[in-house]
Amino acid sequence: IKSRRIMPYKVILSISINHHVYCALVDINDYFPAYRHILKGFNMHSPTILVTGGAGYIGSHTCIELLNAGFYVLVIDNLQNSSEESLKRVADITGKSVTFIKGDVRDKELMKEIFSENKIAATIHFAGLKAVGESCAMPLEYYDNNINSTLVLCQAMEKAGSKNLVFSSSATVYGDPETLPLTENMPLSATNPYGRSKLIIEEMLRDLPESDKLKKTDNPWSVALLRYFNPVGAHESGSIGEDPSDIPNNLMPFITQTAVGRRTELSIFGSDYDTVDGTGVRDYIHVVDLARGHLKAVQKLLSKESIEGVQAYNLGTGNGISVLEMVKAFAEVNNVKVPYKLVERRPGDVAACYADATRAKMELDWEAGMSLDDMVRDSWNWQ
Repeated sequence: IKSRRIMPYKVILSISINHHVYCALVDINDYFPAYRHILKGFNMHSPTILVTGGAGYIGSHTCIELLNAGFYVLVIDNLQNSSEESLKRVADITGKSVTFIKGDVRDKELMKEIFSENKIAATIHFAGLKAVGESCAMPLEYYDNNINSTLVLCQAMEKAGSKNLVFSSSATVYGDPETLPLTENMPLSATNPYGRSKLIIEEMLRDLPESDKLKKTDNPWSVALLRYFNPVGAHESGSIGEDPSDIPNNLMPFITQTAVGRRTELSIFGSDYDTVDGTGVRDYIHVVDLARGHLKAVQKLLSKESIEGVQAYNLGTGNGISVLEMVKAFAEVNNVKVPYKLVERRPGDVAACYADATRAKMELDWEAGMSLDDMVRDSWNWQ
């Protein structure tokens, strides 16, 4: 019973012969090929992709792209800052379902079970805490959650021989950059515990291919580090979007909640940065573009021209947009008012951060295609 939740194609085959009952756990794909249609929309031979944190904002949008591309998707999420409802809506949008496991990636026994009972072609690792300000107040929780979850995951992956990984990193690993736009070969640093946890994980993952060389393994690690910037927007259906259980971590939920009246005004942190209008400048990217970037990374890992070792990719538009510019665009495109006030800077924030995503275009065949108007319109449609 315990393993049924992670073995969607396994059934108990029971045969009675001369008053004796013989039972076996079998794969429906092998024994009942004529009945594959009962699993609506699934290709029984599709590669399985494990998505940690898959019920979250970026994770749920990525599940849509994976399902539409023909993959079978297995999600593990502890629902700390997400809801299983998002996965039900993913099923409504795609006509296909994911297999969901409620659990924590730091649970060693659970991760061992998942990898022993499933042939996982690649893993996308989203699960983790991600608020810059909160990380400054709760550094130990961030190091425990983000770093330990990755350690347990990689141990389970290595033991199972499933060594294709897409890691959800962050542009925060660039620290407070001296020059822009950011390229993947620039010096790395961190200005807050959240960014530092991502940087530590990146360094940890870079050790894995070096271990492969010493062992001379014929099944080496292949890892894509996706450093992305500020996701905004929502699925065009308006069915899923950013829906934080607690205080939002990103700018857009604050804007939409203010516009709809749930908040009296928007607080803009910092108005004295050396930027176009004094407010912070970021590379905002539509969440659907970002989800497609994760799909492209998975496809790269599973291709004949897979990544050798570890490779980092920036996922961004290459255009810096200030907080005030985003607020004004939202108000203008959606014809709504967004009251705001300028307040002190937040600890750990930097003045400006935007990407050069040339490597992703050249090696992953990916580039952002959705505009600022798309971002603010889809965000409002979701709200």
